[in-house]
Amino acid sequence: MVYGMQLPIQSQSTIYAEQWEASATAADLAEVARAADRAGFGYLATCDHVAIPRRLAGPMSTIWYDPVATLSFLAGITAHVRLLSHVAILGLRHPLISAKQYATVDHLSGGRLVLGVGAGHVREEFEALGVDFARRGAVLDETLDALRAALGPEEYPEFEGELFSFRDLGQLPRPAQARIPVWVGGSSPAAVRRAAVRGDGWLPQGDPREALPAQIARIKELRAAAGVDGPFEFGAITEALYVGEPGWDTGRRTLTGKAGALAESLRAYKALGVDQIQVRFRSRDRAELTDQITAFGAEVGPLLND
Repeated sequence: MVYGMQLPIQSQSTIYAEQWEASATAADLAEVARAADRAGFGYLATCDHVAIPRRLAGPMSTIWYDPVATLSFLAGITAHVRLLSHVAILGLRHPLISAKQYATVDHLSGGRLVLGVGAGHVREEFEALGVDFARRGAVLDETLDALRAALGPEEYPEFEGELFSFRDLGQLPRPAQARIPVWVGGSSPAAVRRAAVRGDGWLPQGDPREALPAQIARIKELRAAAGVDGPFEFGAITEALYVGEPGWDTGRRTLTGKAGALAESLRAYKALGVDQIQVRFRSRDRAELTDQITAFGAEVGPLLND
């Protein structure tokens, strides 16, 4: 079972951001990323929003780094960790634009990109960019089909769909990977179906542990019915974590304690059919977060697959 994390600082929704992130810098982001790379994390993730309307700026904030720019930055300062967009709202952009951006990231990173995608939920973003919000699911479906062609091995990819069509248009460089993994985010019936039929993995959104077996079974059922095979990675977002005894109030839902106890709790995800877990650590500053990342990699990570 692989473990990864959503990076702090690059998105600051009040649901998960710590207070210290508000004044953090690019240097802080870089140090956290390097710590995770050294600690054996499977991936680092960044979010995607183009612009936040005033009505949502309170809970969501307006701090959302661009995922392509951020992943490119991370590609240059890390060596091993995979780079995940969690999630890119692909329907906001023409698939050839996304193909150019993400193929370049994969090329520059030596094949470390994982393309996490989602339909989006902020109406004003779509309206401002001239995209039909009501049809965002259908737009994403066709965008994914177009991207399969545009991110393939051909210098001149071809696609013919209802919304997009292209041929005789070359794009180099090609991705380093023969097939960039696409992980579909979301837990609605539509998102689960999209993950099953069009994805190489699933990124649930807020599913508690007890809901995961049914969702995983549903995806397997849908893949079988559609005749889709090949590798598939089931994900889960864990409870907030703190390695050791915090000595401060980390919240009643935070899993705390020694490495063995944390590993035992997290191994339960593997028993549910999960292939990768996304972890998040409570922290009061960058130093505490990097210490947590280092401790998890050294003490908890080796116990996850016993």
